[in-house]
Amino acid sequence: MSIEWVNQAIDDLRAWGRARGVVVDADEVRLLCDYASDYLNVNELGDFTPATFDELLLSIYPRKVIAPPESAQETVAAARTLVDYLQQSGAVDAETVAAMREELAGIEPKMPEALADTANFGMAKSLFSSIGPESLEQSVAIPSGELPDLGEAPCDCPGCAPLPAVRLAEPGTLLAELANVPLLAGGDAGPYEELREELWRDGGDDPLQTWAEIVAHVVERDTCGTITGAAELDEELYDLFDMLYRLRAPAPVTMIGDYLEEVADAGGADLGAVLDRLAWCGMVVVEGDSAGLSPLAVWGLREHYLALGLDAPQAADLAEADATGLIEGLLDGMPTELAEEDISRWLAGRTPITAAAELLAAASGAPAVARGIAVTIVDRLGAEAEPEVRACLEDQELRPHAIHWLTARGLAAPQLSQEELLWVSIDMLALALPAAEEDPEIFAENMSASGPPAHLIEEMWRVDHPDVVDVLELLGRSLPDGTVAKAARKAAFKARSRAIR
Repeated sequence: MSIEWVNQAIDDLRAWGRARGVVVDADEVRLLCDYASDYLNVNELGDFTPATFDELLLSIYPRKVIAPPESAQETVAAARTLVDYLQQSGAVDAETVAAMREELAGIEPKMPEALADTANFGMAKSLFSSIGPESLEQSVAIPSGELPDLGEAPCDCPGCAPLPAVRLAEPGTLLAELANVPLLAGGDAGPYEELREELWRDGGDDPLQTWAEIVAHVVERDTCGTITGAAELDEELYDLFDMLYRLRAPAPVTMIGDYLEEVADAGGADLGAVLDRLAWCGMVVVEGDSAGLSPLAVWGLREHYLALGLDAPQAADLAEADATGLIEGLLDGMPTELAEEDISRWLAGRTPITAAAELLAAASGAPAVARGIAVTIVDRLGAEAEPEVRACLEDQELRPHAIHWLTARGLAAPQLSQEELLWVSIDMLALALPAAEEDPEIFAENMSASGPPAHLIEEMWRVDHPDVVDVLELLGRSLPDGTVAKAARKAAFKARSRAIR
């Protein structure tokens, strides 16, 4: 998926909606664009056609998205908003727009039935429904950094709260960005003159070293309100930047505002003005309703942490790794957008058949979570990868995934046996183990809505899967139906006894 065009399209759509007083369901439209990009070769808004919406809403959504049938109306409404924007932005011509609207009118009564029909569910949707909607939307939930509690600053002791590995921009890119920082550009600074005097100095021959000194000054010196316009807010900049550094992704502007007002008792501080000043300094980038550290700020903060003697690791570029390195890097956790960019660039450097061969070789014999990530990336590949996927029909662990892949593309494939269905059920549920341990209540809610039936659970103990005991014990703890939970605990006992023998 091309993150860039989708992000730009959503930003433009939001601006378009605000200018016209149109309520835009940006999340739903983003999902439409993401799936169109992933599965239908849509690389820009002008690539949308009437057939794109038919395939999205009646085929891909029912297969990929966990949603009640009654939600179809909201999805179709979001699609209509997108069509309005396509027309008014000039991305498609009037004749195509009319055909799109006619297509959506035909889709609207059919979509609820398509969402409800289990025959339309892909294997991932059928089994990941017990894990949760977020997992389903990515097929496998790639671990990501937890959104920090901005109400409480993390301990900066390296033993207690180690810093995450961050991706740094190339030195050439950083130098080019320095030229675009208003603080460093010279000329009339207007209302920021005092701020320039506070921070800017002729730092010698090394611009990046000068920048590192500016960042250290911002976060460490008593700047008395010169940076943000309020002394109490300046005092909180180290903690704020530290949190954003750990988050490694943009945060909602409202969250940043809530944090600053709470910890600094700012009493109605102008958040927009504060962010404008930080952007003028080159420290943050504000996009739409979110704000995050600039690549320059990430680099400068890492330099500052290193100067303090902290361990501040640098993340590897996963696009340059082999398949095993890609999977391990994703398992270490990273923001979703960064993971998507790495996956897209990794795939772009290989033919579909080569990518499938590398990923499936790495998946063979791997733990369930690693295998799940590998087969999910393979699921993005087209029919060109068929020979490598078909070869996995001989691999007991990969065979069910290969059958699903082939079937989803209308290619000849064997039927899943009952034993294979049981095995892949456990394999998919094994992916939920880490998340379930972290948040058992959410897992229990999801299991209540769409957990495996009792007759399936009762048979799982017979399956030769390394995670069968852990999965059954998890079900025994989590299932809200006492009778079914008891069956899971009984099956776990049988599986454990079978392993001992």
